[in-house]
Amino acid sequence: MVYTPKKAFVIGVGSTKFDKPRGERDYDALGIEATVKALLDAGITYDAVELATVGYVYGDSTSGQRVLYTIGMTGIPILNVNNNCSTGSSAFVNSVQAIQSGQADCALALGFERMAPGSLSSPWTDRPSPIAGTFTQVLEIEDEKAYPTPEKGPSAARIFGAAGKEYCERYGATNEHMAKISAKNHQHSAKNPYSQFRFAPSWQEVLNARPITRELTLPMCSPTSDGGAAAIVASEEFVRKHKLEDRAIEIVGQAVATDSARLYNDHSRIELAGSDMARRASEKAYKQAGIGPNDVQVIELHDCFAPNELITYDALGLCKPGEAHHIVDKGDNTYGGKWVVNPSGGLESKGHPLGATGLGMIFYLTLQIRGEAGDLQVPNVRNALAHNLGLGGSCVVSILRKPAFYRAGSTTASRAGYDVAREVRRVTRTELDKVRAKQFSDYVPPAVEERARL
Repeated sequence: MVYTPKKAFVIGVGSTKFDKPRGERDYDALGIEATVKALLDAGITYDAVELATVGYVYGDSTSGQRVLYTIGMTGIPILNVNNNCSTGSSAFVNSVQAIQSGQADCALALGFERMAPGSLSSPWTDRPSPIAGTFTQVLEIEDEKAYPTPEKGPSAARIFGAAGKEYCERYGATNEHMAKISAKNHQHSAKNPYSQFRFAPSWQEVLNARPITRELTLPMCSPTSDGGAAAIVASEEFVRKHKLEDRAIEIVGQAVATDSARLYNDHSRIELAGSDMARRASEKAYKQAGIGPNDVQVIELHDCFAPNELITYDALGLCKPGEAHHIVDKGDNTYGGKWVVNPSGGLESKGHPLGATGLGMIFYLTLQIRGEAGDLQVPNVRNALAHNLGLGGSCVVSILRKPAFYRAGSTTASRAGYDVAREVRRVTRTELDKVRAKQFSDYVPPAVEERARL
């Protein structure tokens, strides 16, 4: 007997603004805001949620429970996950699989992060880093004979910068191409109220900005960020029962890949930056969706550093190996081109709160497919792809599409009472009360208003 998974649909999405870490809001507030917004978008209360997966990297044990208990202590399974920078998408995958396997008809995926200012660093000093092997390989490849000037800068930036340098050495791309990618993303985010940065430097200004590593300047690097994002996922039976045909967006392809032996055997800086994971995950997701790269119109791509967007064009099959810089030259990565890559501004400009990043991608792509993305809207979106990468390693590729039964009806703006794509608002206590579990509405956790920071 061949097992056929059930279809899964995104029925509600929500996001906070991704912002500079200032210590103004705790993770509780970020998680509550994203979840309340997603429930409001779906038009359901927390009573309907049968399982939740919560992703965060810099947090403590059952942080997901602390956030969600404010919305309802219903006794459902709450699973906490950490998968480096792909944590948000890993939470999303777990909730999607709960629907596909029939374990639940409605599940929540939530991601949040409250980060420390400055470059990424580990709080652990008594154990090796999970990416220590990757960084060691980069140092071995870039020995003193090949690169006599010692490289400096944060380790993650050096890994991705080295991958970009190898791409340039192999195929004739230049630092200008990486600067143009960064400038393109900043120009996109100037129209995105959820973005941490909303300035739009020229590629020349990007190239001449403060250097961070040998290849990278400051605008080419994603910042540390605070933020939260959430998605409600449901079965087709749930969608039809609750008359959500005007909200539901189908997950038609989804795959997770970890590193293969190529990571070390290929002796390649490009592979050390996760290209093989992206290659294999995207191939599997395309096959599930029954499409190819040319059938996709909009992509949210994990551009933690500008070189990663360049090398990932190859990995996602957008071009033949070695031709990614031609996409940049032709403008095929922005409005009016073949694809619009990172209309949100990407990680470089929108921000990168690790646990929320992957679910932030689902937030933006859901709005794109519904035609509700406001000033960021890409024309005639049929298929949308999210690529979320974590060194160490994990890569998640998800492909979304309108289902055949989709019909126009209510919009995200009409449900929220304002234009969600063009304005960021925090949720109110009234909105929290509207979606809190009614089954246990007589119980309010201690200091709920302080925890929610509404």
